[in-house]
Amino acid sequence: MPMKSPPHVLIVGASRGIGLELVRQYLADGALVTATARDDASLQRLRELGARALKLDVTSAASVAGLAWQVDGSHFSTVVINAGVYGPRLRTLDTPTDTDFDQVMHTNVLGPMRVVPQLLDALAPQARLAVMSSRMGSIGSRTANSGWLYRASKAALNSVLKDLSLALIDRAICVALHPGWVRTDMGGEQADLPVETSARMLRGTIAGLAATDSGHFFDHDGTPIPW
Repeated sequence: MPMKSPPHVLIVGASRGIGLELVRQYLADGALVTATARDDASLQRLRELGARALKLDVTSAASVAGLAWQVDGSHFSTVVINAGVYGPRLRTLDTPTDTDFDQVMHTNVLGPMRVVPQLLDALAPQARLAVMSSRMGSIGSRTANSGWLYRASKAALNSVLKDLSLALIDRAICVALHPGWVRTDMGGEQADLPVETSARMLRGTIAGLAATDSGHFFDHDGTPIPW
């Protein structure tokens, strides 16, 4: 009987934090991992861990345009679009500058809209495709209004994910995920979860997805979150 090939995982945005920890954990479980980062030092770190490292800047149309040929022949069973920024910590009614708005929206929303079409031929049948969203993007459960630029970007990302789930209905299980409040550069030292725990629980949620979960929004532990 031929040996079963290990799963192939793609992590977009793996230079640090949750993305880097996902790379570590998937590799430790025996998966083949392709991971992206923008700078040479991060790429070298990923190679030293054992991942195939690709240089990618999701805010650059030219950079993303070269992704399809770099992953040609791959069959990703899991794809996590993790690249994202918080941007300025604006209070509601603090108007963002054009530069800040463009940076956050280009990274968090336009980035995935550019990346996913480049990956269509590299998805394994019934691949799991997850975008790293945030509970802060939920409109239905919102009770606070801090960080309104970041919230707007994640709400827009959730809309993009829903459309992807409809477009790829017979090809991939597409979900938005909230990683929890994690001790990363973005989450800060006061956050609830160590990055190792968040990544482990995210991987469990992704692995347990069923076709009927496509087009939905989940917490890191698999609990549904209202849009």
